[in-house]
Amino acid sequence: MIKYIILGLVQGFTEFLPVSSSGHLVILQNILGIYSNQLAVSVVLHFGTLFAVIIFFRKDIIDLLKNQNLLRQAFLVVIITGTIGFLGRDFFEKLFSYPKLVGAAWIFTGLVLIATKKITRLNRDKLKLTDALILGLTQGLAIIPGVSRSGITISTLFFRKIQRELAFTFSFLVSIPIILGAVLLEIRKIESVPGAEIKNLAVGFVFSFIAGLFALFLLKLVINKAKFYYFGYYCLFMAVITLLFIK
Repeated sequence: MIKYIILGLVQGFTEFLPVSSSGHLVILQNILGIYSNQLAVSVVLHFGTLFAVIIFFRKDIIDLLKNQNLLRQAFLVVIITGTIGFLGRDFFEKLFSYPKLVGAAWIFTGLVLIATKKITRLNRDKLKLTDALILGLTQGLAIIPGVSRSGITISTLFFRKIQRELAFTFSFLVSIPIILGAVLLEIRKIESVPGAEIKNLAVGFVFSFIAGLFALFLLKLVINKAKFYYFGYYCLFMAVITLLFIK
């Protein structure tokens, strides 16, 4: 059970912090030797973090549904990202079998995050069509293990001069249907789960939910203090560890 607690905590923290949850899970499952029921584990852990983001942003979700302009932008982002994920799903799934590729993707994520350090003037409080188009494409990159979804999307909005609070909130609002869609597609592939595994999966769900909520509070605090780029150094560290020690 301890393995599932660890996986739940790692999934919860890394799903929302800009350090790539998929990359961590690929490496961690390799280290812990969890090779059976990997799909079921992934689905349950993602349900935990999905529940966390819905609870955290419940008021923003209601506001989004009332804002027609922002809702259209969010819809466009989801359509673009969803199309990329659907058309390239077989290719992206194969990437999870190559830990070294995760290391290379972490380098990319780290450099993007560090580059946001030079951005000081974030004065736009509204999103344009161009912002949504670019965000949809960059969010599509996050399907690659090692590329952080929150890292690449928030960085994209920062590069577009979007204010910190709006960048943080919108990044996660457009993640909800993407995470839900990905989980539903994965559920269809699960053939069966041994009864003995149900308790372990439930534990993983609870810990991924709790850790996810904590991670969202932490990330919001870090963004408000303009220290978002700090996570880039962590990604570079993980890249070095992965490339040197993970087969």
